[in-house]
Amino acid sequence: MCKLPFPRWACLLLAGAAVMQGTEPMAPPRLAVVIAIDQFRYDYLDRFGEVLPADGFRRLREQGTDFRDCHYRHAYTKTAPGHAVILSGAHPSVHGIVGNEWVSREGWQSVVGVEDRQSPLVGAPPRALHSPGGVLEAKEGRSPRNFEAETVGDVLKAQTGGKAKVVSVANKDRSAILLGGHRADGAYWYERGNFVTSRYYREQLPTWVDDFNRAGRVPAYFGRTWDRLLDPAVYERLAGPDDAAGEDPSPGLGRTFPRRVDGGRPEFGNAFLSAFPITPFYSEILAEFAQVAVKAEGLGRDDVTDLLCVGFSQIDHTGHSFGPDSQEVMDSILRLDRLVAGLLACLDAEVGAGRYVVVVTADHGVAPLPERVAATQPGVGGRLDPVAVTRAVEQALDAAFGPPPAPLYWVTRDGTGFHLRPETLAAKQLAAPAAWAVVKAALQARPEVLAAYTRGDLEAAGPADELREKLRRSYRRDRSPDVAYILRPHWVDRAKNGTNHGTPHPYDSHVPLIWFGPGIPAAVRTERVGVDDLAPTLSALLGLPRPPQATGTALF
Repeated sequence: MCKLPFPRWACLLLAGAAVMQGTEPMAPPRLAVVIAIDQFRYDYLDRFGEVLPADGFRRLREQGTDFRDCHYRHAYTKTAPGHAVILSGAHPSVHGIVGNEWVSREGWQSVVGVEDRQSPLVGAPPRALHSPGGVLEAKEGRSPRNFEAETVGDVLKAQTGGKAKVVSVANKDRSAILLGGHRADGAYWYERGNFVTSRYYREQLPTWVDDFNRAGRVPAYFGRTWDRLLDPAVYERLAGPDDAAGEDPSPGLGRTFPRRVDGGRPEFGNAFLSAFPITPFYSEILAEFAQVAVKAEGLGRDDVTDLLCVGFSQIDHTGHSFGPDSQEVMDSILRLDRLVAGLLACLDAEVGAGRYVVVVTADHGVAPLPERVAATQPGVGGRLDPVAVTRAVEQALDAAFGPPPAPLYWVTRDGTGFHLRPETLAAKQLAAPAAWAVVKAALQARPEVLAAYTRGDLEAAGPADELREKLRRSYRRDRSPDVAYILRPHWVDRAKNGTNHGTPHPYDSHVPLIWFGPGIPAAVRTERVGVDDLAPTLSALLGLPRPPQATGTALF
C-alpha cells in the first residue's frame, strides 16, 4: 500500500484500478513541479512549434495532456493575481491579490501585493525606492501576508505533518511568494544580481544559495552577446521583421540583433542590471538555480511527495518592450524551451523518469503592439493615455458639481479604476454613488473604454453578464477602486511604445495548461477550462484535499 501524502481512500482507488487492469499499483510521485511562465500566450507553442526540439515543450505536449483552451476567468490579468490563482484555485475576489499593487485608503499609498515591512529581505540590503511619480516601491520586506488563500503546497505541508518539502524559485518576488504559499520551506527570487528571500521564511540564506550568489554568475554575463539561435530567415518567416513599429528600444540593448549585453556602459553596474532581465540570460540564471535547488534540497528523494515551483519572468520583460510578435520574444521562447529540456533531464537523473509530475502554465498573456494591429485592421485599437483619461474624469466631475475647493481634488487613479476622494465628497456634501455615476458615464464616453462599473454595479445581488462577472472575480471591496473600467480589444495603456496586459480579452486570458507525468495520458483536450482548475487537479493527482478556497474542478 502507498504511503503519505496519499490518503487511504486514494491508495485503495489506485490499487483497485491496478487490479482491474492487471498491473501493479502506481507509486505516488516523488515530486510535483509547477512551471509558471510570465506573459506566455498559448499560441506561442503552436506558432513556434515547428522549430522546437523534441525534449522540451514538445516532450511535455506530446507525452502529456495538453489543454488547448485554458483561460483565466477574472478580468484584470496581471502578474500577481494570476500567480495567486495558480496553486490556490481561488479568484482575486477571494485570495485578495487584486493587482500587482493597489491603492490603500489608509494613507493613500500604493501597496505592493507581496509587501510586508515586518519581513525584511535576507540576502540583499533593505531599501526603499521611489519612482519619479512618487509611488512607493517598498523593498523593505516581502511575504504572503496579503494573500488570503491557501495553496496546494500549504495543504501538502499540513497533510504530511511538515515532512514534504515546498520550495519556490523565481525571477520575481511575487512569483516565488504566491506560488510557494504560506508554509513554503523556501521562497527565493532574483534581486539585482543575487537570489534572496525574506525573514518570513528564514533568518539567513541556506549555504547553497549563498554559494550560488558568491560564484558571480550574473556578473559573468556582462558583455555577452545575445543573438538569434537560428537563421534570421526563420525569424522573419515566423515572427516578422527584427525592427518593427511600436517596439520600445530597451536601455542599453538597442532595437535589433545582435546585442551586446552591457547596459550601454563599459563597466558592470546598474545599467547592466537594468538591461539583464530583458535578455534570455535572466531565464538561464533561474533555470540553473532551480537545478541546484533540486539537488541541494534533496527534492523527490523519498516517498513523501515534494513540491517545486519555478517562475520564469524574462519573457514578460521582453514582451512588454517588443511585443508578442517580435523576434526577441521568439528567440526567448526557443531558448526557454532548451532550459525546460535541461530541467527535465535534471529531474530524470535526480528524481527518476516517471517519478515526478510537471504542470506548465502562465500568469497571463499579452496584447499585440497596436501598430501591428493597425497594419491589418485600420481603426482597430490604439494607445490609451492615462493622463487624458484622468483629465476627462475630473472635467466631468467639475461640470456636474463644480470644481473642488483647493487644495482638494476629485480622484486617485488606481490602475484601470478611480477612487473618489472622501474629503472632497464631504466638502461638496455629495453622496458617493452620485459621483460614481458621473465617473462611470465619463469613462463610457471614451473611445478606448469597453465598459465601466461602479462599486454598486459589482456588489449588486443577482446574475451578471459575462464581462461583469469576470470583473466581480477581480473585485474586493477593501482593495478595489470605486469605479473600474475595461479597455476595448487591442487598446493598451501605454501611451508611447511597447505593450501591456490586464484585460479579459483572449490574448490576455488564454494560456497553456500542460500536464506530464505518471498516470497522465498523452492527449489533447479542447474543452474550455480555467487556470483555477489547476490546483484542484494537482491536489487530486497527489491524493490531497483541495485548497479550501479553490473554486475550480479537478480535470482528471
